[in-house]
Amino acid sequence: MQRVRARDCEEITAQDGCRLRELLHPDKDDSGVPYSLALARIDPGGATDPHKLLGHREVYLILEGEGEMHIGDEVEAVGPGDAIVIPADAVQWIANTGETSLRFACLVDPPWQSETDVSA
Repeated sequence: MQRVRARDCEEITAQDGCRLRELLHPDKDDSGVPYSLALARIDPGGATDPHKLLGHREVYLILEGEGEMHIGDEVEAVGPGDAIVIPADAVQWIANTGETSLRFACLVDPPWQSETDVSA
C-alpha cells in the first residue's frame, strides 16, 4: 500500500496564486499513476489568476467552502461534492465566495507541467 499524507507535502503558492500541496506526480514519485493529484486552497475573498493548461484536462473536486468556477464564458457556483471538468486549453479560474477557505482536489491528465500552465 502506498499512502501519501497531505500534511507531509510542502505547501507552495502555485503559478495561478492558490496554495497547493502536490500529492502524486509520476515524474516525482513511484506511484505509477498517469496523472497528477494535488490539494488546493484559496482564502476567503481570494481567487486564482485566469490561466489555461495547454493540452491538459483537469478535474476539480470541491471538498470544503463555496466558490464560483469560471471556464471560458461559463460561470457556476460550486460547493462541497461538486466535480468540475475543465477541458484542455480552456481559460479558467476559481474564486472563493464564502467566509471559510475553499478547498479542492485537482487531478490533471496528462500530469501537470509548469511549462504548459500559462497565464490567460
